[in-house]
Amino acid sequence: MIHPNQRKIVIFDADDTLWENETYFREAENELCTLLADYGTQEEIERELFRIEMQNMPLYGYGVKAFGLSMMETALFISNNSIEANRIEQIIRIVKRMLDAPVVLLPDVEEVLKTLSAHYRLILATKGDLLDQERKLRKSALEGYFHHIEIMSDKTEKEYAALFRHLDVEPHEVVMIGNSLKSDVLPILTLGGYAFHVPFYTTWVHEQIDQPIESSHFVEITQLKEILPYLLPKDTDTL
Repeated sequence: MIHPNQRKIVIFDADDTLWENETYFREAENELCTLLADYGTQEEIERELFRIEMQNMPLYGYGVKAFGLSMMETALFISNNSIEANRIEQIIRIVKRMLDAPVVLLPDVEEVLKTLSAHYRLILATKGDLLDQERKLRKSALEGYFHHIEIMSDKTEKEYAALFRHLDVEPHEVVMIGNSLKSDVLPILTLGGYAFHVPFYTTWVHEQIDQPIESSHFVEITQLKEILPYLLPKDTDTL
């Protein structure tokens, strides 16, 4: 059970928890498939793109820039290095548009943050490219709700444990809210913390897991505001 008076820190994921993100990647992937349609089917192009992304991840990490480099490499691979320069230019334009995309907050985000910030230290923990994540946070106008902001190269037990030490909290004092079972939920549960999973309508294949999660420290919700009855004192009004 998640008892509010025993928790000190509430950590929020950012992409697809506070604002839309994966939508832009899937749109870009569809554009790439259309751009390369004379070299393969959509299924073939998507498969090669994912393979190349996974191959490049140790070098590039996460984020739009890494994705853009993998899209260009996919274009070169699937065309046997015969792709025209103007199509590479189109891929670059897709990447620049993604980097300049608007930040669209998900329902009830600001109201939830405002309510919980009166009771907890709120932390933002996100992974990806530093400049891009900073840009999205700035555009979101949500910075003021967070006691600390952590932009991580990855979200594993090691990175979360280091964050807990920095914040001077024990795992059992932490609650995590995120859309990814792999990155936001499992590492926290393994360390002994608590986690809410709020699914986004689409999830990158790399962030999906096969096994169900059975833990008294875990709650599945359908929308962000459902966390409030769990985290607020019983006499507090909710949205």
